[in-house]
Amino acid sequence: MSAQVLASRPKFDTRRVAQEPLAPGTPEAAVNEGMLTSAGEATAGYRSAKYTPDEWHHNNQSAFHQAAADRDRSERLRQETRQLCSRTQAATLAAQAEATRQLGERLQDTHFWRSELQRQAEALAADTELLQAQRRRLERALDAADIPYAIATDNLACRGRRLGSDLVRDAVEVELLREVELIRNVQELLKRTLDQAINQIRSNRDVKQTLELDWSDKYEAYNMDDQCGRYNNLSADIQYHFNSAKLQDNVSTHETWTKFTQDNLVLAEREEQASVSLRALIDRVLQDTAEDLRAQCTVVDRAFSQRCEEMNEAKVRLEQHLNQILEQIGGQEKNIVTLQQAIRDKEAPMKVAQSRLYQRSFRPNMELCRDSSQLRLVSEVGQITDSIEALKQKLELSRESLRNLEDTRMALEKEIACKANSLFIDRDKCMTHRTRYPTVIRLTGY
Repeated sequence: MSAQVLASRPKFDTRRVAQEPLAPGTPEAAVNEGMLTSAGEATAGYRSAKYTPDEWHHNNQSAFHQAAADRDRSERLRQETRQLCSRTQAATLAAQAEATRQLGERLQDTHFWRSELQRQAEALAADTELLQAQRRRLERALDAADIPYAIATDNLACRGRRLGSDLVRDAVEVELLREVELIRNVQELLKRTLDQAINQIRSNRDVKQTLELDWSDKYEAYNMDDQCGRYNNLSADIQYHFNSAKLQDNVSTHETWTKFTQDNLVLAEREEQASVSLRALIDRVLQDTAEDLRAQCTVVDRAFSQRCEEMNEAKVRLEQHLNQILEQIGGQEKNIVTLQQAIRDKEAPMKVAQSRLYQRSFRPNMELCRDSSQLRLVSEVGQITDSIEALKQKLELSRESLRNLEDTRMALEKEIACKANSLFIDRDKCMTHRTRYPTVIRLTGY
């Protein structure tokens, strides 16, 4: 119907028909011939623009019909226009209301995910702070572990200055070596755990940054959608944007948009769980290492105490033997003096006997007789000589015994000095130094 309304009607220009010659045989030419004929002879030779009454009535009827048709078409067009305007207005308002409703739902979704991102980011930040505290505990525990290591190595160095037979690989040295090895293992374990904590903190910060970027994008999108939801037909800042309805190729869908945030939240929850597990592991590591170090310290201290008791007991027994040796030395010295005096006491009797024999050797002739007196004098000289030899042998043995006693005294005094030196090293230096051993609280990083 609209095509019929818009189609133009044929219009006849009577003046053009009157002025232009028509071809013979056409209806217009026949009409004009009749008009010329009806005009009479007075108008012979002239062309006339007048119509016949039938044509006039026909023309009026055509105008009436055309006007009525135009009115009908116009009325139908107006009616259709009103209906179309009403339908389009209702559809536009419904579409706008639906778009506003969906924008509201989008705002709710964005607000929900933004709240989840904020909650997860805050939780991850709190876990990171707790992990930071654990990292500081590990660093303090690692620093505190240097003290036992310095004490143990200093004990080994001090005990390396023991003298003589006391320079022995005893139970104390074995336990000290175990302590040094344990401290090294503890330090390695603490370093590895500290590296894990640092890496986990770095991962938490990266994930938190991802959450914050997503939250920032959603915050900006929320503000934009909120502004779009506030637009209405009376807003002053609305205008045409002809290319805005085109969909970009790189835009995300609702599913990918939701999955992106869900993946970020899942990643954050996984890192949060890893942080919780790592913090529990750090607690166990610090507690176990501190207990192991203190237990080994107790073992070493007990070994030191036992060793000091053994050395003190040995020192006391050596001192007792030294006192006995000193008594023996004094007695032996007196014995040597007695022997020497006994030998000197034999000189006079020897001189008397030899003098008698010498004088009797001058007896004349037959008087030079080997009588009983002579035999007795000879026997006396032999007896005195044997006594002197026996005394001299005993004197030599006594002197040798004195020398042995002196050597033993020197050895005992040296051993006592070694024991005193060892006791000074173990009890006065090592055990005193070990009183500075860190407590369990300090070894656990507090």
